[in-house]
Amino acid sequence: MRHDINPRLFRAFVVVAEELHFTRAAARLFVAQQALSRDIRRLEQARGRALFDRDTRHVALTPEGNRLLPIARRVLSAHAQLSEELDHTQVSGNARPLIVDVALHGSTGPPVLAAAREAAPDLEFVPRFHSGLARAAAEIADGRLDVSFGRIAGLPPTVRDGLEHQLIRYDQLAVHLPPDHRLTALPQVPLAALAGETVYAAAGNEDTTEWTDYARTLFAGRGIKLAPPFPKIEGEVEFRRVMDKHSWSVLANINFSDVPEMALRPLIDPVPLAPVPMVWRRGLRHPGVSALIDAAQALGTAEGWLERPSDSWLPDVDIAITTDRKTDQRPSKCEAGTEHISEYAERR
Repeated sequence: MRHDINPRLFRAFVVVAEELHFTRAAARLFVAQQALSRDIRRLEQARGRALFDRDTRHVALTPEGNRLLPIARRVLSAHAQLSEELDHTQVSGNARPLIVDVALHGSTGPPVLAAAREAAPDLEFVPRFHSGLARAAAEIADGRLDVSFGRIAGLPPTVRDGLEHQLIRYDQLAVHLPPDHRLTALPQVPLAALAGETVYAAAGNEDTTEWTDYARTLFAGRGIKLAPPFPKIEGEVEFRRVMDKHSWSVLANINFSDVPEMALRPLIDPVPLAPVPMVWRRGLRHPGVSALIDAAQALGTAEGWLERPSDSWLPDVDIAITTDRKTDQRPSKCEAGTEHISEYAERR
């Protein structure tokens, strides 16, 4: 192909080829469907041939699309290898800033980042604040983000293939209840008591599909209804308005910031746990990654992050993907000592 093709166009083509659905592919790439269609047209124009047969009911690869697909995958693989080499080159001199998604207040990312900064003051960490791993994973794939925290088991296998991960914490789950709810008098809420309830778990928010997938698995067979898809809700006031209007309870983790006038109650019988791995781009070699893992492990030891109650519950897919990894998955050893992180954990 005698053209300078942006790797973004190949990525768009590969994702559409995997999904065979433009709406799903656009959601996975976190772009507007019109922008995705435009990128596909640009690639088709560069190639001079159609890559997809598409109408209002179906999308299928043309013979030319089938021929180009393995080539596009090799191009993306080579692009990833080039990024890894550039990372390595930068690390061998002065490490570039590491871009870390720490998500929300009360989540795992902020204390880990703070401890890593204290233990490795010569490294530069730049935080970002995404609300879900699904979106963060897309940012990692595009090179706009290096590290995030969240439920990797809820991502598509093709997305997981581009990530490394290290389990660092189990979050115990809870439920936010409206002030006049029949269960607010209980200090803890048995899962069976939620039968017949409709519980919001971010269905319709494409940034947090891994969370909705977890809730769907947890609720299955227990008579708990997943609230229907609703557009992403922005802001605490709007969030509370929507919950009040629909009389929904909210699935959350026990460390989640309080929602005004809603009661946060831990879930029990069994105790549902959400694994929280740290995830980073496959092949990324940077001392900041090891500093973050050191910080997470020291904090986890001090605060019991990996302890599991005897009556805990995890989705089978999470057990298969995260809990059978016995060895440390860091890409390289950071020289920052964990004793500084342990001191930080004790002060907290």
